[in-house]
Amino acid sequence: MKKTLLATAIVGALGASAAAQAATVYDQDGTKLDIYGRIALGIAGGGPERNSSGAEIDNGAEFVDVFSRLGLRMSQEITTDLTAFGHVEWRFRADGGDNRFDAFHETRQSYLGLRSDQYGTVQAGNFDSFYNTFVSKPFDWQLDSGLEFVGHPKQSRGDSIGYYTPDLNGFTAALQVKHYSERGLREDGPRFNADGDVVGTSEEGSVIATQGAVRYADGPLTVGVGFVDDVQRGGGNGEMLYGIVGAYDFTDQFTARLGYEGREHNSDFNNNTDGADSDRVGYDIFGIGATYTTGPWAFAADFYRIDRDGNFDNSNSWSAGTYYQVSSNFDVFAELYNGDMPRLSTDETISNNWDNLTDDVYWLTGARYHF
Repeated sequence: MKKTLLATAIVGALGASAAAQAATVYDQDGTKLDIYGRIALGIAGGGPERNSSGAEIDNGAEFVDVFSRLGLRMSQEITTDLTAFGHVEWRFRADGGDNRFDAFHETRQSYLGLRSDQYGTVQAGNFDSFYNTFVSKPFDWQLDSGLEFVGHPKQSRGDSIGYYTPDLNGFTAALQVKHYSERGLREDGPRFNADGDVVGTSEEGSVIATQGAVRYADGPLTVGVGFVDDVQRGGGNGEMLYGIVGAYDFTDQFTARLGYEGREHNSDFNNNTDGADSDRVGYDIFGIGATYTTGPWAFAADFYRIDRDGNFDNSNSWSAGTYYQVSSNFDVFAELYNGDMPRLSTDETISNNWDNLTDDVYWLTGARYHF
């Protein structure tokens, strides 16, 4: 989507705002260093009144950080066609309070690579899922909740190597591999993480998760199709996930999008009993949405139908957002999200009233300053 307002005012998740506002610290003899970031603060409230087991939770309003971040982009020209680059980005909690003692709580990006206009780009480290980048990205406009298709951490974020081609008459192909290692772990008995918690057995062994995509972009049309080997070690269910997403710019102001994503059910992994993990069952998701921009305003909305396999409820979800660009560096926003929580409890009282117990709309409003 080639709209300046959409890129800068709506979706910092795309990284477009960071690129647009980045300040060049050093640029000499082919070596360049940019610094960028944003401070984002808001107030959030609503959402589920109960968790998946039926226990009542507090969903009152609170002052929140809205994914503030600080990043560095580095590059150096090796030849006229080959460039070495590095990228590191941290998330920090801008809302203060008790969070001020653990401000920089996540290394969101940290990777390096080589880029050739003729042969493509190869990179290694900690970066966004290529499936998200090349397939589900048109639906990834929310600052917070609402994306039901695969997001940027899916079988990614660390220990990954990826390659994508240059633009080939509108086509771009991408392949990514993530390695889950057991180096240094005990060969007998259970596996332990750094905190001493049992996280599995050594019988799992080293695991490789692959994902790939092909995207076509020409004029107003963008279509992406891809797959993810959704291994259990990475939070999946051990089955292959597939998706196809398309977006079309009807005018410079109006873009519509349509998508499908599905994953087979693994009955050996999830037996559909009470308390099982609904995030790991098989599913089919159908999504439709649109974005409209006018002057400093942008509006976006999506609707999803989620059909789950096994013993889990089907559900609908929707999200909507309004954004206003006060200046090139400052914008304000308001977002809504409502996703029906799949019923997991066998308690009759909870089951019979599940929609009423979990149907509060989640809302978020706030402001961001980009630098």
